[in-house]
Amino acid sequence: MTTTDALVAFSLAAGLLTLTPGLDTALVIRTAAAEGPRRAAGAAIGIGLGCFLWGAAAAFGIGALLTASTLAYTALKWTGAAFLAWTGLRMIVKPRDQFEPGEMKAIDAGPIAAMRRGLLTNLLNPKVGIFYVSFLPQFIPAGVDPARFGLLLAGIHVAEGLLWFAVLIAATVPIAGLLRVSSVVRWLDRVTGGVFLAFGLRLALERR
Repeated sequence: MTTTDALVAFSLAAGLLTLTPGLDTALVIRTAAAEGPRRAAGAAIGIGLGCFLWGAAAAFGIGALLTASTLAYTALKWTGAAFLAWTGLRMIVKPRDQFEPGEMKAIDAGPIAAMRRGLLTNLLNPKVGIFYVSFLPQFIPAGVDPARFGLLLAGIHVAEGLLWFAVLIAATVPIAGLLRVSSVVRWLDRVTGGVFLAFGLRLALERR
């Protein structure tokens, strides 16, 4: 895989995953609907910052593992492949009917507080770290610095997320309504599950 191939493939995969509703999407939509676009933008920036911090931690950790030993690389590869395959199968077999994790009332706070809320929501979710540790190694081509390239990939994912959140904030009502349609949520889960499963199999079969 060339550097260009890796960047294009990661951008497409991360873009699809960005569109899949989750806790971050729910937080931004609800903040926009209940507290306004400025606070929603703050929450989105906090989420993006949290993603980048997780991505940076994973990138430097991956860089150390990839250069440490064959055993460490193999352990990371099979752990990541198992996580992606299991997650993908679960999303295909049991897709969600809704993505909203309960009700969230409006909070009397400004954009900075909303950003802090988004940051903490992301940092306190270990699944984000597991995602980066599992996902990034597949898109790091030979001959590049794993840590620096991992940071670049994390930055691409964050940029895509912020663009998507901007769209959500600008069109809160129609998009929020669409993402509450059970068939849409199930379809997104199944498509994303297929992507996870394919990448998990690819990672398992890939040689160093």
